[in-house]
Amino acid sequence: MRILVVEDEMDMNRLLVKTLKREGYSVDGCFDGEEAWLHLMGAEYDAVVLDVMMPKKDGYTLIQELRDKGKDIPVLFLTAKDSIADRVKGLDLGADDYLIKPFDFDELLARIRAMTRKHVGNRNNSFTAGNLTMDVKSHVVTRDGKEITLLPKEFSILKYLLRNKGNVVSREQIEDRIWNYEYSGNSNNVDVYMSKLRKKIDDGYDTKLIHTIRGVGWVLREDEQGGKS
Repeated sequence: MRILVVEDEMDMNRLLVKTLKREGYSVDGCFDGEEAWLHLMGAEYDAVVLDVMMPKKDGYTLIQELRDKGKDIPVLFLTAKDSIADRVKGLDLGADDYLIKPFDFDELLARIRAMTRKHVGNRNNSFTAGNLTMDVKSHVVTRDGKEITLLPKEFSILKYLLRNKGNVVSREQIEDRIWNYEYSGNSNNVDVYMSKLRKKIDDGYDTKLIHTIRGVGWVLREDEQGGKS
């Protein structure tokens, strides 16, 4: 899952980015509203953590422009403003949630999980496909009750596949959602991760879950027939 952090206070920005990366998210950070707009127009994000008071373009203006353009990215406002009127204004403009500074990082993470679950129509902290289960909060993946150890990037890729279960996702889509702007590798890196992930998820099982669609990408689906596709 890829998150954009928009916060003009440098130390807070770095702390937010560091905390979210430690949780396994792919994170980009920027420091003003205009820079944030360029990020949002140039890449797809699963969530935005957005400060209200920023230089060049404030959070209210940014979210209004996003919604006017038809972008429904979940947005969590961070602000020192604690009046009811300020919160109502942010929510009416299209924010999904509101967190007042100072805040607890555990609460921030819980709110991000909640609003992204709601966005994809999943009310729980888990995803399933056949006998495969992922608990997002505990970062535990099991198949047929057996725990599968995944690297952070493998976990993120599997979560993206589960969120798009039944839909083919391309190499470019995986790169865009899992890696941030600092990534300087090549598309072969995605193939390497996918190969390792398929072995961990499907080896030893007649029913394969991760399928290669030649020339297009991959799809996670329950296939009642044995063998690979």
